[in-house]
Amino acid sequence: MAYVDHAFSISDEDIMVEASYVVNNKPPIKEIALAVALLVFGAVSIVVGIAMAVNKVGGDRTHGIFFSSLGGILFLPGFYYTRVAYYAYKGYKGFSFANIPSV
Repeated sequence: MAYVDHAFSISDEDIMVEASYVVNNKPPIKEIALAVALLVFGAVSIVVGIAMAVNKVGGDRTHGIFFSSLGGILFLPGFYYTRVAYYAYKGYKGFSFANIPSV
């Protein structure tokens, strides 16, 4: 039988002793709008950058690749925080609007 150190464990009794509190789970509108804007502008920038690279806008492919990479930098946080907001809205376990940082 394995040794279990109960000094660092949390039981149901420990959770019940805590004072009750109200969770303010209202959606942060500005932060979600920013996340959606980053997602949309990032996706559009990636597509436009790929089109620029294929058509060699500016004389070579470098401009398009650079534009696509900037679009990727916009897209990643936009996608992440939009996903967190969607899952919090749907009520998935482990997701809350508190996970979205304030602007």
